Amino acid sequence: MRRRVLGAAAVVTVALAGCSGADDLPANLRERSGHDAHAAAASSAAASATPRPDLPLRAGERFVEVRLPAEYTPKAPTPNGTDDYRCFLVDPGLRTDQLVSGVDIRPDNAAIVHHVIVSKVEPGQVAQAEALDAAAPGDGWTCFGGSGIRGAGVSLDDADWVGAWAPGGGERVMAGDIGIPLGAGSRLVVQMHYNLLAGSGPDRSTVRLRVSEASGSRRKPLATMLLPAPVELPCRNGRGSGLCDRAVADVDLAKRFQEQPTRADLLHLLCGPVRPGPVQSCTRPVREAGTIRAVAGHMHLLGRAITVDVDKGTDRAQRVLDIANWDFDDQGSIPLAKPVAVRPGDSITVTCRHDQSLRDRLPAFSGQPERYVLWGEGTTDEMCLGIVLLTRP
Repeated sequence: MRRRVLGAAAVVTVALAGCSGADDLPANLRERSGHDAHAAAASSAAASATPRPDLPLRAGERFVEVRLPAEYTPKAPTPNGTDDYRCFLVDPGLRTDQLVSGVDIRPDNAAIVHHVIVSKVEPGQVAQAEALDAAAPGDGWTCFGGSGIRGAGVSLDDADWVGAWAPGGGERVMAGDIGIPLGAGSRLVVQMHYNLLAGSGPDRSTVRLRVSEASGSRRKPLATMLLPAPVELPCRNGRGSGLCDRAVADVDLAKRFQEQPTRADLLHLLCGPVRPGPVQSCTRPVREAGTIRAVAGHMHLLGRAITVDVDKGTDRAQRVLDIANWDFDDQGSIPLAKPVAVRPGDSITVTCRHDQSLRDRLPAFSGQPERYVLWGEGTTDEMCLGIVLLTRP
């Protein structure tokens, strides 16, 4: 199994329910072929909810633990929705600048938790975050996409992520010479993606950080670069009516996730024109020098393969991520055996391959009509995202 370092967002655990012809499926589906879907999902959720033994604290490290403010029972905020993205503001109580070197996210109701992303809120953004929280009924607020805090999380070159959780998790511990900065007085936004197709009930998840004093530390600050690419996956056999019509599917996304324009359309502005098909990519320039330490990919249930390349198509090309057989139960970041230096003028490309035929074999799609698949926030929508963790000079 790959060693995980600060895993990226992941998708809900599903199982293949008694179908034939499983040899061409991703590895994790082949392993589960013939099992009852509900039993397998329940077993996986129980395993995910069981804390693993703590890894020993290293010199100067300590644990800081926070929980969601209260139990929250997910519900879709839009008609016909099957997903609830809810953001909760929590206070880690930091009085001095810290470096985060490990993240342990423990879902309380793991069966319905699709993924968790923990982001930092700088002291100057706390009042805005508190206003968002106060304006929404109950604890937290609806937050498809990002946290909704203006100025937070908008930089793809230096995202505000602190850590994330995927099914089958446990603490993600970084190498001893790096850490993610978290300043004194900062808060955290815990974004919970609840998959309502998988069940119901309340949740009160916990986040535990492994931190150490930033002052005088020799650890190098770690930054997160995000590489999103479009998803433009047509229906099979040339079907183009109803939800197989891209325009209709795009309107459906806008309604379900309160987007206008949709992120599916905005990605065309970021990545340029694309042709519909199973393979899509996006190339972005490197604007600041750095050293890549680890890389992750993120897709949903129709994902087949994902790669991330530096200077693709040149004589300097280096592949830093190559997942030829996508496993949506194993989305942790993969540390590079040899770190790769990048500089302004270089480029980084993410490429994803998706497959509509998987919807015939996955219980999550049972009873759902085939659709033109675009980038979307739902469990049965799709994404293509490269996540690059790097240090700066």
